[in-house]
Amino acid sequence: MMQKGDESNIFSFQDLTVWQKAVDFAEAVIRVIAELDAPRRHYRLVEQLEAACTSVPMNIAEGKGRQSTKEFIQFLYIARGSLFEVLTLLMILQRLGWIGTEKMMEFQKMALEITKMLNSLIKSMRD
Repeated sequence: MMQKGDESNIFSFQDLTVWQKAVDFAEAVIRVIAELDAPRRHYRLVEQLEAACTSVPMNIAEGKGRQSTKEFIQFLYIARGSLFEVLTLLMILQRLGWIGTEKMMEFQKMALEITKMLNSLIKSMRD
């Protein structure tokens, strides 16, 4: 049972800058997906991209909600893997001509920042 005053910290994952950046990244990817002029037969790629980009902040949040540091670290690794999956899918879409080089560079910059933050968080929790 929660004690009075515990409510403010119950969703502490929201305080993590890396989670906030991951949500921004997912939103940016979804906004680009909404504007894609891709043939309907490739809907599975689009669905996979949506799932992977939302998986990044969701795994950070889920890990933060776990009871142990070891579990949290494991979810951070999963989030990082999902981020790499998103980049791979975006690179494929770029090669197909569905997204431009400039937009791809923006995504890579955002992903690099999130990756560095995840790595730093993992390292700080292992020390």
